[in-house]
Amino acid sequence: MSSERTPLIQVENLRKYFPVKGTNPFEKKKYVQAVESVSCTIYRGETLGIVGESGCGKTTFGRTVLRLYEPTSGRIVYDGVPIYDSEKKISVNMLPYRRKMQIIFQDPSASLDPRMTVGEIVGEALDIHRLCRGKKERAERINELLNKVGLNTEHANRFPHEFSGGQQQRVGIARALAVDPEFIVCDEPISALDVSIQSQVVNMLEDLQNENHLTYLFIAHDISVVRHISNRIGVMYLGQMVELADSYELCSQPVHPYTKTLLSAVPLPDPVKSRARQRILLEGEIPSPLNPPKGCRFHTRCPYATDRCREETPQLREQAPGHFVACHL
Repeated sequence: MSSERTPLIQVENLRKYFPVKGTNPFEKKKYVQAVESVSCTIYRGETLGIVGESGCGKTTFGRTVLRLYEPTSGRIVYDGVPIYDSEKKISVNMLPYRRKMQIIFQDPSASLDPRMTVGEIVGEALDIHRLCRGKKERAERINELLNKVGLNTEHANRFPHEFSGGQQQRVGIARALAVDPEFIVCDEPISALDVSIQSQVVNMLEDLQNENHLTYLFIAHDISVVRHISNRIGVMYLGQMVELADSYELCSQPVHPYTKTLLSAVPLPDPVKSRARQRILLEGEIPSPLNPPKGCRFHTRCPYATDRCREETPQLREQAPGHFVACHL
């Protein structure tokens, strides 16, 4: 990518805590620290991939950037305009930004209203933002969106339960595209689909990005899929960003022990290389985000942890040009 990249979204020290209801009213209130001090920049036209194991805060981070979850603290800047700043107490009305920022949900069957037809689902955003002047223009726009994601115009009159999982996800993508957004959070858009359908959806997302000049935040478990579609990859562990780098560099020269562990679990197509490669197995239990450990959150499972790791929280620092790592070692 060009060195003259334009930042579209800038996230600084973003936190999202969820309160936990206790049975004892005199007990100190507890919080699940889902996202803890995450900072990154998403450049216009790129795909930033986010990977990590279940419960690491990937989805919460994506939804908090869109302010579907209200941040606990931090700063979010969209195209140079602060849309949230806890220090300056800035919290703008998000309705105008909903046209620019959209999301594709993980579970298509759960994200589509079963009482609405596909035409009503896709056209709902057109009605809210008043993007069509009449019923004819609205119907033409809905048909155009369905054709763009590989569905037929006759599908507009059907209900979500009449579609397969892959077709339901295409409806979700059409809904996200309805308002001509600039930025889309793809929240594990292929994890609920068959393997045979996953590649079709990924290729379609790439084609749509090129046609509509979209910017993606692509969230997934499978680092091999993220490596294919992303320009840069961020690795999250227990609510924190532990490594961020160019896609090729992160996969070929990982620095953080957790990143190395994730990459060692990716299956290789060559059985000879697969048998020769050493698989890294982590020991110990995953700490709870309700009570995260002091210092580096990975130190309870890291084979290289030192006393400093147990006491001091590492900051995300640039080790090489464009390669950021949060590790004392």
